[in-house]
Amino acid sequence: MTRVALVTGAARGIGAAIARRLASDGNAVAVLDLDAAACADTVDAITAAGGQAIAVGADVSDSASVEAAVAEVVERLGAPTILVNNAGILRDNLLFKMTDDDWDAVLGVHLRGAFLMSRAVQKHMVDAGFGRIVNLSSTSALGNRGQANYAAAKAGMQGFTKTLAIELGRYGITANAIAPGFIATDMTRATAERIGMTFDEFLVAAAKEIPVGRAGTPEDIAAAASFFCAEESGFTSGQVLYVAGGPKA
Repeated sequence: MTRVALVTGAARGIGAAIARRLASDGNAVAVLDLDAAACADTVDAITAAGGQAIAVGADVSDSASVEAAVAEVVERLGAPTILVNNAGILRDNLLFKMTDDDWDAVLGVHLRGAFLMSRAVQKHMVDAGFGRIVNLSSTSALGNRGQANYAAAKAGMQGFTKTLAIELGRYGITANAIAPGFIATDMTRATAERIGMTFDEFLVAAAKEIPVGRAGTPEDIAAAASFFCAEESGFTSGQVLYVAGGPKA
């Protein structure tokens, strides 16, 4: 049976890799990002491989925008029963330099966004008697210098995930979180620029601290998401999986 998956922040990076993987697993995929036009590459990659995908634009931190986006997915693809809350932004700074807007923007996209999206789709999952919610956390949930906002949001994702698992389990809905370690993406490239390193230097330095000896790829995260979204993962819920090339937590 073809299920409908909705992946936020899926125009590039980890979200795009997850969208492609879920499509290859046989799901129809709604590729959601702030700007629908930015999702074209992801949608084209999926359709070129024989999959089904649409681009949807939405601000996940805005309730009305989220409700409209989910309604669009229902109309164009069908009711979503798989949700991956991946949308995220960085506003890194040390605490004394961090502005109110830096804090609110990051908590708004990551944590409020996951709440709004989950609330909007859960009714469709309940009706179907099946649901898979995957929230993207991070090793930064354990604390990371210059990321008080991001770390708080990603730690919050874990508590949010565990609560969803408790509340929604009786309806055949699982909720799990993935906590990536160092992944080579545009977001980590921006971090390299911020601290004055080339991206290649940044990757080499990061790999030295990772037991498996390399940086992660978006596809590493997509593989974990694939498992959590599968039919056979129905007894795995409320878990946080660190995909970081070595032990964390």
